[in-house]
Amino acid sequence: MGEQRWRMPAETDEHARTWMAWPSAGYTLGDTDVDAEEARATWAAVANTVADFEPVAMVVTPEDREIAASHLRDDIEVHEAPLDDAWMRDIGPSFVLSEEGRLGAVDWTFNGWGGQEWASWGHDARIGKLVGTLAGARVVDSPMVNEGGGIHVDGLGTVLLTETVQRDPGRNPGMARIEIEAELARTVGASEFIWLPRGLTRDYDEFGTRGHVDIVATIASPGTLLLHWQEDPSHPDYAVCRELAEVLQDSRDARGQRFQIVPVPAPVTLTDDEGPVDYSYINHLVVNGGVIACTFGDPQDDRALGVLADAYPGRRVVGVDARPIFARGGGIHCITQQEPAIP
Repeated sequence: MGEQRWRMPAETDEHARTWMAWPSAGYTLGDTDVDAEEARATWAAVANTVADFEPVAMVVTPEDREIAASHLRDDIEVHEAPLDDAWMRDIGPSFVLSEEGRLGAVDWTFNGWGGQEWASWGHDARIGKLVGTLAGARVVDSPMVNEGGGIHVDGLGTVLLTETVQRDPGRNPGMARIEIEAELARTVGASEFIWLPRGLTRDYDEFGTRGHVDIVATIASPGTLLLHWQEDPSHPDYAVCRELAEVLQDSRDARGQRFQIVPVPAPVTLTDDEGPVDYSYINHLVVNGGVIACTFGDPQDDRALGVLADAYPGRRVVGVDARPIFARGGGIHCITQQEPAIP
């Protein structure tokens, strides 16, 4: 028998549940009690909102079980395990389905976003296998360093990725494009690879991922691509977005078709205490019957959520203030991971 063939479904396909991890340590929890409560309240707000649409499972360190329970809805599953951090999109598995409809869980090699100096990952490196096992999936081991936020798929074979993530010397030194593409073909069923040259500017700062695609672009439906669009020339991402648009205009999906590119306006807020922000409405989570969207207390919130509503017809778009998550290095998509329903 040959090796099992896997396919990563689109995020818009039906979910069995969404997986998350509870903030329990490090920079995500913060240095003060106020910081810690802000993190817990924000992660809980996302979990409780997702639970309005589909089941949620939360991985919690044993010592935080009670405090997590005090913030979470009673119907949220809680599983205990040691954690370094709380970015489930990156430390958890990427779920896939076999041709026969069996659930698989790709356990990427995780090394703290390319061995960042501030990161620890001894516990987090084991979360992919743990979550896959808890979900009843067949665990698909991958030697490639990757994170779930580093790829987006359309379920038909197209994958979006960035040169500065998968080909980062801190992640996969010396690994050629063709080798990365072969591994993505084996694990998530990719057949068309759209390589973006980079991610957003802030994502290359100290707590960034060095270019995750899930804050830049996503495929809302076959052939329709949502692109972060900075409209203010004074922000460094103004040039970045236009560079990415040029690449995407010349790209084709796995069906050989060009994309309809829908610009999603960036917030008008340009900076915070650390410099130019990477606030992005692209970093949303599609759930059963809905979309959980980042908001920023920004005049652009309503306009951007309207664009998402048009891109996902028939789904209810709900905003959650994501500023505390972005202050820690990510967004709503970064702290969640969907498990597809088995057809």
